[in-house]
Amino acid sequence: MGERTVIMEITRIEAAHMSTLVAQFVDLLDDSAADDSALGRIAPDGYADDPAAAAEFRALTESDLLDRRRADARVVLARLQGPATLPDRPTDAVLRESVAVTLPPDEVEAWLRTLAALRLVLAERLGVFEMDDDDAEDDPRYGVYEWVGYRLEGLVAALDGRAS
Repeated sequence: MGERTVIMEITRIEAAHMSTLVAQFVDLLDDSAADDSALGRIAPDGYADDPAAAAEFRALTESDLLDRRRADARVVLARLQGPATLPDRPTDAVLRESVAVTLPPDEVEAWLRTLAALRLVLAERLGVFEMDDDDAEDDPRYGVYEWVGYRLEGLVAALDGRAS
């Protein structure tokens, strides 16, 4: 899947927001000792009906999984560093400036995994448990959740050859 270079057009303000969200995601991962339900969404139990097996599975896999998620998120942060950098007092023109973020083939999957995991964390925070939540459309907090989904969908479409 990751054999294509993807060029993502994004505004500087979007890059700054995405960078902030991914940095907060890394903070969550770094504080993984906390009993946080969002971590359960990105590192779910392997055995829902067997607590002992689930605990053993988690003990064997969670650290590696969270380490990979950290590494993936750092790839995203590194790629966003330039586009997300804003002057102290940016003008609207600077904030709305479109920049091309080039994702080399070896980074695309890290972006996909990071955006998907970030969306799961946002879903947990917002209480989104079903795909068709009618209340979500009227609640402005869901805008970020939808935007991350939009960006994720765009990457998938680009990889499928539906967009470039």
